Amino acid sequence: MATTYTIGDLAKEFDLTTRAIRFYEDMGLLQPERTGAGGRNRIYSPRDRTRLRLTLRAKRLGLSLTEAKEIIDLYDSPRDTGVQLRKFLDVLTVHRKQLEAQLADLQANLEEVREHEKEARTLLAKSEKQK
Repeated sequence: MATTYTIGDLAKEFDLTTRAIRFYEDMGLLQPERTGAGGRNRIYSPRDRTRLRLTLRAKRLGLSLTEAKEIIDLYDSPRDTGVQLRKFLDVLTVHRKQLEAQLADLQANLEEVREHEKEARTLLAKSEKQK
């Protein structure tokens, strides 16, 4: 019998709420089997568990869920790793450029704060000497 997981199993393993897992399901990232009255019980496969792990990894990289889904869905298509890797590289390149721009902005902002601190210290020192 293949290993399966409940929503509680995955929530505990990945330190998520069941609501978050249901959200990922609504986004099409997970596709559990539905059982029980009205299909209320979710049974997750090893594939779902892997997709959840990849989704969380993509989030840590700063990718949107849409970007994560596009990349993860490529792994469900016929195995052409070239297509998958090109898409992944394209997304990572865009994301890296965004991060580099944010870093440059932060560095400029930090330098401006340093200049204001230096100026404020100089003015404070002059003001205290005049007392």
